[in-house]
Amino acid sequence: MTETYKPEWVPEKDDDKFACRVMYGVKGGHEGMPGSNVDLSRKSAPVIKRSKMTVDDYVEGIIKGDRMTLSRAITLIESNAAAHFYIAQQVIQRLLPYTGKSTRVGITGVPGAGKSTFIEALGNQLCVEGHRVAVLAVDPSSTVTKGSILGDKTRMETLSRQKNAFIRPSPSGGTLGGLTRKSRETLLLCEAAGYDTILVETVGVGQSETTVRSMVDFFLYVVITGAGDELQGMKKGVMELADAVLINKADGDNKRRAMVTRAEYARILQFLRSATEKWETRAYTCSSVTGAGIPELWNEVIMKFFSQGKENGVLSERRKHQTLSWVYSMVEEHLHNLFYRSPSVLACKDKIETDVVEGKLPPTIAVQKLIAEYAKTEIGDYIKETSPFAIK
Repeated sequence: MTETYKPEWVPEKDDDKFACRVMYGVKGGHEGMPGSNVDLSRKSAPVIKRSKMTVDDYVEGIIKGDRMTLSRAITLIESNAAAHFYIAQQVIQRLLPYTGKSTRVGITGVPGAGKSTFIEALGNQLCVEGHRVAVLAVDPSSTVTKGSILGDKTRMETLSRQKNAFIRPSPSGGTLGGLTRKSRETLLLCEAAGYDTILVETVGVGQSETTVRSMVDFFLYVVITGAGDELQGMKKGVMELADAVLINKADGDNKRRAMVTRAEYARILQFLRSATEKWETRAYTCSSVTGAGIPELWNEVIMKFFSQGKENGVLSERRKHQTLSWVYSMVEEHLHNLFYRSPSVLACKDKIETDVVEGKLPPTIAVQKLIAEYAKTEIGDYIKETSPFAIK
């Protein structure tokens, strides 16, 4: 009988107290080696393929609040395939009557400010109170590999286990503003699925704040003490977009510094115009670890904002403006894609780029040549007559 192989680190008498042991696996390895006791000749189990869903399946599942259907619908929306785009738009159109009834809150802040920890603390509180919470967390994509960690479900460990919560981390894909191109459609699907509170977390770097401001009702700017955020916030104009400034990590030895920072922000806000008409932007403190200040922020600030906004009509006007802004932003994106995918542009682009880099062609003339080539396409006739860069 062949002696069973054991690595040097396995004791002679391994028992239940020994944490590491050899797991014998697939037959067909070297004789006496681990993995020589399973017959490979057996046929593998058949691969189960997911059934192809119809528009009716998506609509019915989402209205019932099925999270698996919602996830598959969001994946469909994020796809760039033309066939998927057509089906996704049919689904959205069918679901429009079920949207628009949620509380939309955008949350931004510098990396390390504790946005995810705050969202988890707030989300857990809302779930306990009976709310259905959807978190759209946008992860920054690498500009080199185009990949993302998508770690928000890992960071929001307790919230992800709540039955009333739905967390959807999505890669930003390197898009301007850090938001995925389909974030607005995702928000609508979550509303149609019955989630009454939508929390949108931004990357917190660059111009993502402006994009989020255009799709939420209430905008919260999360900061920490001692990071120079007061000056940086004014320089970027983030505070001009915020409906509230929240100093996070106000606990332990940091609590006193947080109160001082709050007073500094309060002074700054006096010189800035409020982001929302008939609403005064103020600074608050909280601790995402202890939960101090979070219930007050939600009940006395955010809920007051929505109550007041509905009464004076500010919220309805904001959503109308956001919808129209959404239309024209998609027009710009569509034209952008048409231009860079145009066969005539692709055919001459490399040559024009080379001439510009080598100093043979001024950038302005290069633009004229590219626009002229694009104008040869069917859709380019209008641009040929109206573009300031078109050759007359």
